[in-house]
Amino acid sequence: MNLSSNQLQRFVILDRDGTIIEECNYLSDPDQVKLIPGAAEAMLGMRDDGLGVAVVTNQSGVGRGYFDLDRLEEIHERMCQLLENEGVHLDGIYFCPHTPYEACICRKPKPGMIDQAAKELKFNPSDCLVIGDLNTDIELGKNVGATTFLVATGYGTETARKQLSQPDYLVKDLLEASQVIRTLVS
Repeated sequence: MNLSSNQLQRFVILDRDGTIIEECNYLSDPDQVKLIPGAAEAMLGMRDDGLGVAVVTNQSGVGRGYFDLDRLEEIHERMCQLLENEGVHLDGIYFCPHTPYEACICRKPKPGMIDQAAKELKFNPSDCLVIGDLNTDIELGKNVGATTFLVATGYGTETARKQLSQPDYLVKDLLEASQVIRTLVS
């Protein structure tokens, strides 16, 4: 995908837990980070299609005192290492350390993290493709006018069953999402 100098790159905004890595309630140990099968392949496909790839993740375990920012950094380093072993590079990782009870502007589904990513990485949030396994991921995408994908990994099957939000696409996993995205951007 060739972009003219005045055209912004499109981005895929990914949730972390249950989308890229296996869901582990309040993950606090880098040794427990495991890629969901097909996730790296999917992200490579997105890159091949000329898309930027960034992660936005609520991490209230920090605000709840379950782990600190240094430990969160170790977890992200481990995830990035596993992805880089498969040839995948992330453009950025954005996280909200606050609990649901704090009045922050960054906790999904509020757009703070996507706004920060858009400013730093220079993309239009409404042109994004937002992928996750929770209602908050879909609502985040809807809040910025993006195209949304609910994956059935992590909590995705339960989220779909509850029908709390209406994603643009309901897919089995990140790999299937990447295949749909290819048809949208080609």
